[in-house]
Amino acid sequence: MATIVSLVLHELHRLPSLLVYGLVVLLVFGEAALFIGFVLPGETAVIVAGVIASQGRVNIGLLCVLVVVAAIVGDSVGYAIGREYGDSLLRLPIIRHRRVALERALDGLHRRGPFYVFVGRFTAFLRAVMPGLAGMSRLHYRRFFIANSLGGLVWGIGFTLLGYYAGSALNQLILVFGSCYILFDGGASLRLKVLK
Repeated sequence: MATIVSLVLHELHRLPSLLVYGLVVLLVFGEAALFIGFVLPGETAVIVAGVIASQGRVNIGLLCVLVVVAAIVGDSVGYAIGREYGDSLLRLPIIRHRRVALERALDGLHRRGPFYVFVGRFTAFLRAVMPGLAGMSRLHYRRFFIANSLGGLVWGIGFTLLGYYAGSALNQLILVFGSCYILFDGGASLRLKVLK
């Protein structure tokens, strides 16, 4: 999995602007709607896209809007799939072996409802499964939508700006030290190498 993530992130840096937008939207949308969050983390792509925006290659405002919309729409699709096919989804091999975590998440949903949807946006596992579980648990869609939209707004803007400001700091390091480049170590962590 780390190899796939590293490859995607490496390629993201090399893509033209329109493809950066498209790939980030696809990863964020697909994280919950298509359950690819288990394999390709949308959050990491959002941070990397923020770094790319700090280099002036994509527009930070447009990127924030696209990330937020993709997160909200993707989760709404995940909710609909969970509502319609929830029990079948629990039998999927990628989900089945996480049964204990899923039951805990369902319990949290029953007790805390929309609050749990909002908080789930900030945890990788819950971000991928929460919309489907909310649909499965028959949480009223309006309550889900409000909590999910607030979570998507805070998460989308927050992580995009995190990448943007990290990239701005990197650009300042380049000015001070000369040529630098980023090494992706397993996809999630970044290492900076300075060329003197």
